[in-house]
Amino acid sequence: MTIAQTLLPEYDHEMAGCRKELERIPNGRFDFRPHPKSSPLGQLANHLATIPGWLASTMHDTGMEFNDPAAKAAMPAPVGTREALLDLFDRCVAHGREVLAAVPDSEFAVTWTGRSDGKVVLALPRIAVYRSFIMNHFIHHRAQLGVYLRLLDVPVPAIYGPSADETGM
Repeated sequence: MTIAQTLLPEYDHEMAGCRKELERIPNGRFDFRPHPKSSPLGQLANHLATIPGWLASTMHDTGMEFNDPAAKAAMPAPVGTREALLDLFDRCVAHGREVLAAVPDSEFAVTWTGRSDGKVVLALPRIAVYRSFIMNHFIHHRAQLGVYLRLLDVPVPAIYGPSADETGM
């Protein structure tokens, strides 16, 4: 079994859990923010929708300049409805899965370097970038989305087991 084959079940599970949350985002509330320092719901949701797409640059390139205008321009344009968000998410998830499934074991050990204005922010083997910068980052923001849903009185879906709103799965 390849490294990618061991990672795909977790990837699929985490993406499915996120989709359940994204499906519940109320249209017309993309501007909601629980605190002035918090991102608006739409910005958080768009960020979540595009993170799986980062697999391509992580696995095909050896690094990125985060403040590069070309890198920012390559990001999908933000969307403003739940339906468009789900479409964007589904496309990014499918592309990310395709990329992940094709990564040879040897490529996971290649160092990937993230820079901000030329300064190295992180330099890690691709597998560590996948775990921390993509998956842990993704799960962190999905948890934030769950809080936003709770504050909007939207039932929070079960992901790792029952939630206060869903006792059965």
